[in-house]
Amino acid sequence: MPAPAQPELQANQVYRTKYFARWGKNPARLAQRLVGEGKLRELAHGLYCVPGRSRFGAVPPSDDTVLRAFLESDDYVVTGPPAWTTLGLGATAMFAATLVYNRKRSGEFLLGGQTFWLRRVAFPPHPPREWFAIDLIEHQGMAGADVRALVEGLRRELRAGRLDVAKLFEMAGAFGSKATQALVRRCADTGPEAGQVVA
Repeated sequence: MPAPAQPELQANQVYRTKYFARWGKNPARLAQRLVGEGKLRELAHGLYCVPGRSRFGAVPPSDDTVLRAFLESDDYVVTGPPAWTTLGLGATAMFAATLVYNRKRSGEFLLGGQTFWLRRVAFPPHPPREWFAIDLIEHQGMAGADVRALVEGLRRELRAGRLDVAKLFEMAGAFGSKATQALVRRCADTGPEAGQVVA
């Protein structure tokens, strides 16, 4: 009787069921056998990982490793409060899920005990800081951001040169609503209407 297949596995990597097809005709059964042997951990239906090890115990794979395997692509961007807060435009509410823009799937997915909120929307390659600012403006209500504080923060960051006004206008034109574009124009304006807020 032939020995059970022993697929090549690497710590901190994530695998889809089809990866195991090269070792047998029933990759799902093989994956489940490896789970039973403690060599794999099931993150979601059809998605498995090999946890890394440290002196404190098992180390789960990074979010990027999980997302690349789940989406079968690295064409995505993680946004939301962790990214918005770094802009210095005011505190934002934390989400219970990680917000991920991509070009394949939309929905809420539980992967390895962590919730990812995937949205299939347009975004630029290698999004600049200015794009994240536009993304925050577009989601100001969801983020719990105070609009006046947001406007003041944008004007401050523009004056300090930490946001590029031309790039901000470019991102607003490509990815922002008309209200967002109007808000950006007022933030960049030095005239008497600069402090007005567009809801």
